[in-house]
Amino acid sequence: MNESALIVENASQVIIGKGKALELMTVALLAGGHILLEDVPGLGKTLMAKALARSIGGSFKRIQCTPDLLPSDVTGLSVYNQKSGEFVFHPGPVMSNVLLADEINRTIPRTQASLLESMGEGQVTVDGRTLELPKPFFVIATQNPIELEGTFPLPEAQLDRFLMKIHIGYPKKEEELSLLERFISQDPMLSLSAVSSPERILALQQERKNVLVSAPVREYITDLVGATRTHPKVRYGASPRGSLGLTRSAQALALVRGRNYVLPDDVKELAGSVLPHRIIVRNEERAKGLTAEAVVSEIVASLAVPSPV
Repeated sequence: MNESALIVENASQVIIGKGKALELMTVALLAGGHILLEDVPGLGKTLMAKALARSIGGSFKRIQCTPDLLPSDVTGLSVYNQKSGEFVFHPGPVMSNVLLADEINRTIPRTQASLLESMGEGQVTVDGRTLELPKPFFVIATQNPIELEGTFPLPEAQLDRFLMKIHIGYPKKEEELSLLERFISQDPMLSLSAVSSPERILALQQERKNVLVSAPVREYITDLVGATRTHPKVRYGASPRGSLGLTRSAQALALVRGRNYVLPDDVKELAGSVLPHRIIVRNEERAKGLTAEAVVSEIVASLAVPSPV
């Protein structure tokens, strides 16, 4: 088993029945992107983030997003030291390998925006000083789709910064029974050990760049993304960042599955996680219940799949 697949298997010791979600999180990590987890409370979103951080041997910090959370609570701030007569920088939770922003839509837009520079450029600017973040740097943000009161929906510009948007879903009966059996007497997280390291993750991110994306597959990706812009029921389609994100994700998925080349099926499998949150459906169609996920599924089903070589 290759190292990237081993990360998924290791985290699965804690999270039962969510191998697909863990694989997508690992794919996003190797692709250098970030994840938005959207689902109801109690499905293990925080536990998944902790298990992934522990598996890669990286530092983990958690922010509970609330309306009174300030940007400095995320990035850190400089505090005046009376003894030395100098300002001393106290780093915020953003200075970590894996950052969990829990219920990100409950904090004000100014605080949400404080993450944009970190997510896009791997750095943070405080009091005019630009500081590099630890590498790798991976944001896992969560939001609850059923409680809308007192929330601040993420603007499209920030949604576009997330490589993928993932829904976890309820466990099956057998999975929930296994969950009860596993957690009834002990917490598996306490015995979970690292199977990789931040240095190895950086090496895997470099290795991902060498995964072959053939010309037909590249054209297939651009056709998929282009179709979101011309679809009659879509107001705004995915940007070129969506094309890049789909390409990098497909490379990472191939790497996780032990291949050095991308298959069209990799692209098809990932389209539903990479593209929908970058699409704005027309208001009249949304009122009828049409979702961006349904639009992407329709596009994927309608396009001819090329030969991978």
